[in-house]
Amino acid sequence: MTMQPAPAHPRIPLAGVIGSPIAHSRSPALHGFWLRRHGIAGHYVPLDIAAGDLAAALKMLPKIGFVGCNVTIPHKENVLALADIVTDRAALIGAANTLIFRKDGKLHADNTDGIGFINNLRQNAPHWVASAGPAAVFGAGGAARAIVSALLEAGAPEVRLANRTRTRAETLRTDFGTRVTVVDWTQAAAMVEGAATVVNTTSLGMTGKSEFKVPLDRLSPRALVTDIVYTPLETPFLRAARDMGCTTVDGLGMLLHQAVPGFERWFGVRPAVDDETRAAVLSA
Repeated sequence: MTMQPAPAHPRIPLAGVIGSPIAHSRSPALHGFWLRRHGIAGHYVPLDIAAGDLAAALKMLPKIGFVGCNVTIPHKENVLALADIVTDRAALIGAANTLIFRKDGKLHADNTDGIGFINNLRQNAPHWVASAGPAAVFGAGGAARAIVSALLEAGAPEVRLANRTRTRAETLRTDFGTRVTVVDWTQAAAMVEGAATVVNTTSLGMTGKSEFKVPLDRLSPRALVTDIVYTPLETPFLRAARDMGCTTVDGLGMLLHQAVPGFERWFGVRPAVDDETRAAVLSA
């Protein structure tokens, strides 16, 4: 009688977030909550990887059971050169935040920040439509690139852009075209006049950072105002807008919604973003 080999146990899927530093990330709490909710035998861990080790790490991770990972500062731009497949939106934005280690050995890079931004607004301000009028965006960093791209794709007729270093805003206009209008930072207070959507993508107003000092007295009370910062949950920028009668949306939902496509690709289930999810991340 021939003994049959014992059936092999399936590998437990692993995912994580690569950055340096990374201990502050809320992503492990978010994905851990979804894994528990759906009864998935998987893990999501913070991975503090230095810039010089990024290429070696991306080669090793799939070998030890990783199915993908998120990418944050300082690796979001550099990872594009290491990927085999880069989505059009990641190439346009110039950064990736979601990696998939495919079964054929190829590294797939995507950027879901714009999806997260738009879906956060649609969930928390259901009446909002990008085409209602011009958008005003403060900041021209990596997050701003994703948000400007998403606003244009969603139908914003114009995106007014102000950045403390004007040349960064000019670069963004060159990349995204004539619907982007660059406004000097000293004139930023004027660009919110008549804007239907107003977005702060800078770290101004974040806990431990400088305050947001641009006056908002020209805001229309009909404007939708959002901040990508979520520490504190209501920034002084959002509070000032709320006091003027504007609909405001905090930045936590962008973090939650940008995580959905990655989780679905890695673990095979599309998770819901709801009050219980928010509470789990806020309590982490």
